[in-house]
Amino acid sequence: MSVARLAEQLRRAELSPREAVGSYLDRIARLDGELNAYISVRGDEAVAEADALERQPGPKGPLYGVPAAVKDVIDVEGVATTAASRILADFVPETSATAVERLRAAGAIVLGKLNTHEFAYGAMTTSPHFGPCHNPWSTDRICGGSSGGSGACAAADLAAGTLGTDTAGSIRIPACLNGVTGVRPTHGLVSNAGVVPVAWSFDTVGPIARSAEDCALLLQAIAGPDPRDPTTVRRPADSYVDHLEDGSAGLRVGVVRALFQRGIDPSVAAAVETSLDGLREAGARLVDVELDLFDRFGTIQQAMQFVEAASVHAGWLRTRLAEYGPDVRARLLAGLFLPSTTYTLGQRARRLAYASFERALQGLDVLAAPTMPVTSPRIGEETVELDGAVIAYRLALIPFNSPWSLVGAPVVSVPAGFVDGLPVGLALVGRRFGEATVLRAAHAFQRVTDWHERRPALATVAP
Repeated sequence: MSVARLAEQLRRAELSPREAVGSYLDRIARLDGELNAYISVRGDEAVAEADALERQPGPKGPLYGVPAAVKDVIDVEGVATTAASRILADFVPETSATAVERLRAAGAIVLGKLNTHEFAYGAMTTSPHFGPCHNPWSTDRICGGSSGGSGACAAADLAAGTLGTDTAGSIRIPACLNGVTGVRPTHGLVSNAGVVPVAWSFDTVGPIARSAEDCALLLQAIAGPDPRDPTTVRRPADSYVDHLEDGSAGLRVGVVRALFQRGIDPSVAAAVETSLDGLREAGARLVDVELDLFDRFGTIQQAMQFVEAASVHAGWLRTRLAEYGPDVRARLLAGLFLPSTTYTLGQRARRLAYASFERALQGLDVLAAPTMPVTSPRIGEETVELDGAVIAYRLALIPFNSPWSLVGAPVVSVPAGFVDGLPVGLALVGRRFGEATVLRAAHAFQRVTDWHERRPALATVAP
């Protein structure tokens, strides 16, 4: 059930928090054996929290009684934060992440911790330590990553809403591949306190749920400055929910045409191109747009990310190297051995990217592009064929996701159709701290399309 609909039922006492939690725990017990979306489930604790919430006097929060789940790099006190790794397998935090505290302050109940690519440093969610998370639309395929458990959980309705993290696409990729909606907020809007880092200048926490409306409710709860995290920006969170009904009439949308023309499966490009009619139907005006140096943005972001990630893991790389999975170990070692000038050059180039991005948005409200160039590969497949060449799956994603991370922009990925029964996604990109605008555009799009309402057969199996 959607966050918005469930929250309304709970506020009206048509359903109790205990009943809502029990229903989701039943679904997890029945379905997660096929998906492996959860690393840990807080069954007894969630029921106890639901009972306590029902006894709590005073007004009900906007997420009163809503069962949610969080990626297993986000701390929940008393529950292991493993990051799907052997290194953190026994780490049990004494306090919760700020994002979790704020979810609870809004009335949400945390059901458990969700599967991820090891240390959130990959795009497949196929940890060698905790096993792959399976795509609900086709369980022989990946769910994307690194917030793959969050995407699969939202698609299979194993929680009403979820939180993931995004460094270079880790919310948008699984949102797209699982046919749900995901928001990468502006860097600095949401606190990273209590979150296992990947790369400090790119990391951000954000929601993955069924719809833009659901994501607006979740983002509203977790956004805002935090003294525990000095990277958060001292500005109040906007009223994202209130702006949803502003509509998109007259909204000016720049279509990043280059991402429809190269490095993308033609069937995916055609499906997303067709989905743009939804924006037109909602009243938006579309024009093609180019970004100077755009083909370099992804390389710049990845080079900087490699160095930052290596610095996070420097101690463990010296003492526990063998405990990493092969793919994550290789990326971390690559970052360790990049010359120091790489990061300095990246910082300089980042300024050029900011300027290019701002020029492209002049006279526009949002940009639109495919979220992903391919549909979900099968588990074990690490290459894809694009433009007549076979390339690594991970490399294929960089031009579609890393550029927006480089400039710290907010991005909403919305379901935009299907290719051979598998979901594809449309990315809507806004100015920094323009979440209200991109969510408004996404909501207007979802008012005239129904892709976000479609569910995989696995998720519709009756109790």
